[in-house]
Amino acid sequence: MAVGGAGSSRSVAPCCCAVLLAAALLFSAPATTEAYDALDPNGNITIKWDVMSWTPDGYVAVVTMFNYQQFRHIQAPGWQLGWTWAKKEVIWSMVGAQTTEQGDCSKFKGGTPHCCKKDPTVVDLLPGTPYNMQIANCCKAGVINTFNQDPSNAASSFQISVGLAGTTNKTVKLPKNFTLKAPGPGYTCGRAMIVRPTKFFTGDGRRATQALMTWNVTCTYSQFLAQKTPSCCVSLSSFYNDTIVNCPTCSCGCQNNGTSPGSCVNENSPYLQSAIDGPGKWTGQPLVQCTSHMCPIRIHWHVKLNYKEYWRVKITITNFNYRMNYTQWNLVAQHPNFNNITQLFSFNYKPLTPYGSKINDTAMFWGVKFYNDLLMQAGPLGNAQSELLLRKDSKDFTFDKGWAFPHRVYFNGDNCVMPPPDAYPWLPNASPLTKQPLTLSVLVFSIVLATLLAYA
Repeated sequence: MAVGGAGSSRSVAPCCCAVLLAAALLFSAPATTEAYDALDPNGNITIKWDVMSWTPDGYVAVVTMFNYQQFRHIQAPGWQLGWTWAKKEVIWSMVGAQTTEQGDCSKFKGGTPHCCKKDPTVVDLLPGTPYNMQIANCCKAGVINTFNQDPSNAASSFQISVGLAGTTNKTVKLPKNFTLKAPGPGYTCGRAMIVRPTKFFTGDGRRATQALMTWNVTCTYSQFLAQKTPSCCVSLSSFYNDTIVNCPTCSCGCQNNGTSPGSCVNENSPYLQSAIDGPGKWTGQPLVQCTSHMCPIRIHWHVKLNYKEYWRVKITITNFNYRMNYTQWNLVAQHPNFNNITQLFSFNYKPLTPYGSKINDTAMFWGVKFYNDLLMQAGPLGNAQSELLLRKDSKDFTFDKGWAFPHRVYFNGDNCVMPPPDAYPWLPNASPLTKQPLTLSVLVFSIVLATLLAYA
């Protein structure tokens, strides 16, 4: 697969003033700025409510969640959407989703509502739901992929019939305090905003109808809110150095089976299966293999071969989580030579341009459907790998000073822990251990020569 692109750019170390300014902004900025991601600055999940018809005591609406994030999807066990009603609304019925609780509906003598809670929580229905309970874009167990990876599954919808609500645009009150779990914390949602009503076109495109009323809610993701520790780390190696740079120790937490039993499990433990089926099975709590880094996912970047005009990299993704099969996984990496990717094996690839079309140094990779798009849980089959062939750029290419290794790596949208730069594999003729003796011998030779000349 031949790929062309623009030239790369090198980062410039900021001056002291810029560092102080950035620090001041960091500590003075509101918490919502933590959701900003430089590689996906406009990424968000937009929840759109379209009121389609009025009922005697309320309305029928179609609610759709659009995933506008470039490389972060909602994976199993899926999304949970919550809100607080502005008045005393109830949900009479739903299609394509359901609430987790009905609540107290004892005051209703006739038909019983689907949900009477002031703050309902809604979840998607499972695949295989009867057709009379489905609408378009529903029933995927709450999984929403990204537009880059799978545009046909980048939205999720359900229909809701709301009672004890207004029956006109002026009397309907917008829900508030929206929450989105995917499936855990991480997303922060803004308030609902009334927008121009959505238009719907017929199949032939000759007629347009529109919603009676539409409001949007925007939710953004923060890795700091999603989890206390990182979820992945990066290890490095190269053909020119025997050193393998492992993930930093305790990248995703430390082994603490003494005070916190069950924090990890050994691969050959006789209690492995009972630990997998333990209390955290249904909550999605990770159960990782005991390692020095304790990460559910490790990305290994190996500089494999050097040719006259090309060089080759091998990427291996290893799953150490005994409770998770990562479906529709993706990997994002940043490297200045990604504008010259020439061939790719066994992964899909798409360039990302977060800094504009002139800079092509960010790439998104994901598995081939029905081949390696499912990253199996920890074990012999719990890995996926590919190789990249990159054409050398005569202006920038070098193996010196860790240039051949990525700047940043993301897995499923989360930033992975990188080794410290001074630990990267060195070129044999550039290592500090070989430089020092060479410099010392030259210095001694110069002193001896000067002494001999002085006595000559």
